[in-house]
Amino acid sequence: MKIKFILVLLFFVSYLYGIAQTSDTMMLTLHEVVAMAKSKSIDSKQATTRKETKYWEWKTYKSNYQPQLSLSGNLPGYSKTFREVLQPNGTIEFQPVRYNNSALNLAISQTIAKTGGTVFGTTQMQRFDDFDRHTTLYNGVPYAIGYAQPLWRYNPLNWDKKVEPLKFEESKQVYIESLEEISISACSYFFELLLAQVNLQIAETYLVNTENILRIANVKFDMGKISRNEILQLNLEQVKAQKAVGIAKRDMEISTLNLRSYIGLQSTDKISLSLPEAKINMTVDTARVVAEAYENRSDAIGFIRRITEAKRDVAKAKGENGLNATLTARVGFSKSAQTIGKVYESPLNQQVFQLEFEIPILDWGRSKSRTKTAEAIQQLTEYAVEQDKQNFTQQIYTQVTLFDMMKDQLLLTARADSIASEKYQIAKDRYVLGNLGITDLSIAFQENDQAKQDYIYALRDFWGAYYQLRYLSLYDFERNQKITYQ
Repeated sequence: MKIKFILVLLFFVSYLYGIAQTSDTMMLTLHEVVAMAKSKSIDSKQATTRKETKYWEWKTYKSNYQPQLSLSGNLPGYSKTFREVLQPNGTIEFQPVRYNNSALNLAISQTIAKTGGTVFGTTQMQRFDDFDRHTTLYNGVPYAIGYAQPLWRYNPLNWDKKVEPLKFEESKQVYIESLEEISISACSYFFELLLAQVNLQIAETYLVNTENILRIANVKFDMGKISRNEILQLNLEQVKAQKAVGIAKRDMEISTLNLRSYIGLQSTDKISLSLPEAKINMTVDTARVVAEAYENRSDAIGFIRRITEAKRDVAKAKGENGLNATLTARVGFSKSAQTIGKVYESPLNQQVFQLEFEIPILDWGRSKSRTKTAEAIQQLTEYAVEQDKQNFTQQIYTQVTLFDMMKDQLLLTARADSIASEKYQIAKDRYVLGNLGITDLSIAFQENDQAKQDYIYALRDFWGAYYQLRYLSLYDFERNQKITYQ
């Protein structure tokens, strides 16, 4: 019973020791690293800020089509100065004046996007105080309504309704693309550290094996079975292994700092990465990827926006050439009186009807040149968009092909890693038995080392191609749904 108690106590102590040894190590998978980068990295915060900026630009655009209420005026409007006064005999004398001329204007306006005109209403009040003559006079417009209509001119409101919604939709897709780009970068940092950890593990294993083989070789040397040159070669391999461990530790520390910095990890715990799976449960069809890309990517929206903006610039160049005119009509009431109340008693009607125009008589072909330039830019934009569409589609075809190739390469490198590992184990056993030279053992180790590194590279390329495919299509083929973020 006492022995049983001691065994239980020893097990409990060893368990606590294991926890103490691993409590300062953070185990992370590829998906966890990607998720942390999307939520905590500086890149993700910048993407969120850009998204908010575009949202408020959209709200500013929408406000242009809402009624605008404004209050303007000068209050007070006090002045004390000298003014020239024309005398009856035709001479001029400068007389001192002191007065207050204050005014307030309350106006409401509504733009008409279809025509580019503006409907407005206003009410005004003005007060004039002559301090020298001790008089006060009020002048007011109880109310007035009117309409101002540009004629034969470029209508920015109508074109903004075509362009701004495209820009806003494009910005939302750009935000999703930014987060998917973060996934690609996080994947790269993940495998950089994973490769460094594997290299350190390889270096440490090689050092241990070299030290064990050196001990066996020393025994053989004492027995006269191997030469001094082979002992020296093993001593050299041991030094190389020690240097390799030091370099691998340095590389791992740098890679750890890079990953920690990018994903915004504040913890100082050590990081240990889990090997990602070598298979993804998804099928990829090129035509489907292209269709999803044209439906989801900002580039597809950008193609339409760029051509629309080019057409807008042509319309602007044409609208700002030739006759520019504005027709304004206004009706209302106004009156002046010595008190505010009397301004509103039986006010007199007021009408304004005017046509402002400007006609270029001679501009030496400037108007025509501006129009032709805009039309040429539109044609160039259409060619550029067509080329970008072809490149866009070709990039997707290439990426789908690469993804399929990476799956095949991953299987081959996994098989090569297994063969190289088995071959090294056999070579090590043969050397111990004396059936293999040190040179052949070193070659077997190098092949084993290279095979493990190649497998990590293949994993990196496979998962990199996977995240690149998500970025190009903004579609999750594992879950068969569009990629969205709130």
